[in-house]
Amino acid sequence: MPACSAADRESAARADDHRALRLWLRLLTCTQLIERVVRRRLRERFATTLPRFDLMSQLERNPGGLKMNELSRRLMVTGGNVTGIVDQLAREGLVERAADADRRAFRVRLTRTGRRAFGEMARAHEAWIVEILAGLTQRDHDGLLALLAKLKQSCSGPDQWSEPA
Repeated sequence: MPACSAADRESAARADDHRALRLWLRLLTCTQLIERVVRRRLRERFATTLPRFDLMSQLERNPGGLKMNELSRRLMVTGGNVTGIVDQLAREGLVERAADADRRAFRVRLTRTGRRAFGEMARAHEAWIVEILAGLTQRDHDGLLALLAKLKQSCSGPDQWSEPA
């Protein structure tokens, strides 16, 4: 994986910043560095983008298709963004719009061509992630998974982040 650049988020931290802030910036930096590699490789190898990959991933997990508002919610983007991506993928024959039972909406699903294309991308994506994380041992992976699970749990508590009165 590329070395941290001076422009990464973690470089904004100062030695006297709270340790939790420095930890957050390191997590963010690692995520952004990995994402940068994935974005570049998707573009170079498949002439696609991460948002297109993410949308196809959601459809692959839901073979019956998803409504546009479901896609927006799952991808955490606006309906306009989803519409643009779906339009592109439909023109390329990778997704199709199918009538929904309530007839006021439609479901988007992968075509056979889309399933094949996504399968190839998903296999490459997994290999890239394995390669990027190869500098960590199995023990490191296990420890990091356990620590991140603990962090996720502490971030998910009821009313954890409500504003003080």
